[in-house]
Amino acid sequence: MHEILGCDTGELLTLDDYWSDFYEHFWRIESVGFWKLERQQFFKEPGNKSWKAFVDGRWDESLRLIDEQRDDFADYYGRIARQGFVNRRVRVVEKPIIPYLQWELHLLRLRHEYGGLTNVVGPEQVAPYENGGPLPEIYTLGLDVMYEAVYDDTGVLAAARRFTDPGLIARCQQLIEGLYRKGESLDTFFDREVATLDPPTGTAKLPG
Repeated sequence: MHEILGCDTGELLTLDDYWSDFYEHFWRIESVGFWKLERQQFFKEPGNKSWKAFVDGRWDESLRLIDEQRDDFADYYGRIARQGFVNRRVRVVEKPIIPYLQWELHLLRLRHEYGGLTNVVGPEQVAPYENGGPLPEIYTLGLDVMYEAVYDDTGVLAAARRFTDPGLIARCQQLIEGLYRKGESLDTFFDREVATLDPPTGTAKLPG
């Protein structure tokens, strides 16, 4: 376990149990809101049609399929706004930006537009917290529950760990929020670093 999690290993959940548990807690969020940290540079998202088009080398189609999610995102983030909690994400971006991350940043930009705000930080900003290895993929739902996404060796989500210790959740939430405040808005980062990139060569393989 990463040192920020201490000796708490959480409760390992199957994907079905995780999704059920997540949505049960998500729509009950109050207080500090939802905070997510994405550290890995590569994932596989086999259930996402746009991702599939990307890895098949159909870049224009992948962007069109992202844009087709506008109505869904408008409904989703509109419901969050009515619920009255914030939804914030920190995305660690290493350079050069690899093809997968180029694709994901287009998706995050659309989420950002509708209220799922993302700030970008570089590896140098998380380095002080990584003496025990790369930061985990964690997200806090209020102060009631936190999850760590668990990926297999190919980058596909395989399971999740659930944490319920209020002190641990508060510390991790404060870490994510602190990084968010130090980060750059995805709007400006995207315009400078992503919008001018050539279309990537899609690949479903791990980098390297």
